[in-house]
Amino acid sequence: MRLDKLLANMGVGSRKDVKALIKKKNVTVNDAVVKDSGLHVDTECDVVKVNNQTINFQQYIYLMMNKPPGYISATTDNRERTVIDLLPKAYQKFKPFPVGRLDKDTEGLLLITNDGELAHQLVSPKKDVDKTYYAKINGTVTDADIQAFRNGLTLADGYHAKPAALEILHADTVSEINITITEGKFHQVKRMFEAVGKKVVYLKRIKMGKLKLDPDLDVGHFRELTKEELALLDVQQS
Repeated sequence: MRLDKLLANMGVGSRKDVKALIKKKNVTVNDAVVKDSGLHVDTECDVVKVNNQTINFQQYIYLMMNKPPGYISATTDNRERTVIDLLPKAYQKFKPFPVGRLDKDTEGLLLITNDGELAHQLVSPKKDVDKTYYAKINGTVTDADIQAFRNGLTLADGYHAKPAALEILHADTVSEINITITEGKFHQVKRMFEAVGKKVVYLKRIKMGKLKLDPDLDVGHFRELTKEELALLDVQQS
């Protein structure tokens, strides 16, 4: 990788800034002062320093966020607050994006990364990646609803949703359920319950594929995935 690209990617500055640092002899590779910003460096073994501080190259980041309500699942927006706004600049420099989306008022597990290949694998309709939600429903959820969800529901706009697994945790005038779907259509869980005459009043994603939301992660907080969690996503840590 070109030295100026590596340093720019790691937030040292623009390529113009990197050239200025090199001109001032503030950049070394393997303790040798660098004169060429286009020098090719091996990110696996070369030691790059700026002002005697080692720059550790990291290509990808993988963050678990417990998304708070009031934020949209986007990178930028002129009117709304986005989940990326919750990240410090140290992570924003990687140009991360949310994998899939959660509605503005929905909480819970959101994976944020800059690994486009992984994101494609997780959101591709062909992959049928499970997504599990905990929800509170205005209305008594019944065994008949379980069967209807298992058969696949036809939504108000005529779309026929794929079969979903519905688990009743507590049935009452406000029921508590878990639901597992393999799709991610706009407001899908809400629209599915509307199809059986009920309304979602609270929704939280708790699992995506094999990755579970950390119960100790407060709403609005995030952390990097552990090696074990990365393995669940079949991701090799760089």
